[in-house]
Amino acid sequence: MFAVDHVLVSDDLLDAPFACDLGACRGGCCVQGEAGAPLEDDECTAMEAVYPVVAHMLTPEARRVVARGGVWEETAPGHFNTACVPAGKHGSGACVFVTHERGIALCSIEKAQRMGRTDIEKPISCALYPLRIQNYGDLDVVNYERISLCDPARTCGVRMGIDLSDFLAGPLTRRYGSDWYARFREAISARRKDLAPASPQP
Repeated sequence: MFAVDHVLVSDDLLDAPFACDLGACRGGCCVQGEAGAPLEDDECTAMEAVYPVVAHMLTPEARRVVARGGVWEETAPGHFNTACVPAGKHGSGACVFVTHERGIALCSIEKAQRMGRTDIEKPISCALYPLRIQNYGDLDVVNYERISLCDPARTCGVRMGIDLSDFLAGPLTRRYGSDWYARFREAISARRKDLAPASPQP
């Protein structure tokens, strides 16, 4: 791993081609899993505020879940996630904020923001995926979660020449700021040089 200020970053990011291919994965990360998107403490209120804006885009099942228990749930003491609909035709663990277009699962919050209907952004955990951040007080640890669902994204990244660190420039900047992201890019270059095989001596 390598450090950028108070953030430890996995070496897995050094050689990680990645560019989402929704045509292949169909937005599977929004509808698969045992829990919804992890939320920061202040994002719970934001999810409640944005729900009336996006409710008309959501499935009837999602609206029923929200009516019964709200848009988020506490999955462990101090840990919060978006609520999910029960397993069914839209997948197991589908986030209540999912909307569907031509068979592809999309985030209704992101869609509403792009349409200018809200300034609220989708949860940072969603924006950063497949990166996962674990917080240990003053220290963040950033890991790359490799799952088979994202195999098409890795293939697409190779084809387009896009690395995960470039693909997630916006979310990383949102999380840590533009100055941090610039240092992060410098640290990646330095770390790659440090780990590069030594050239054979003549």
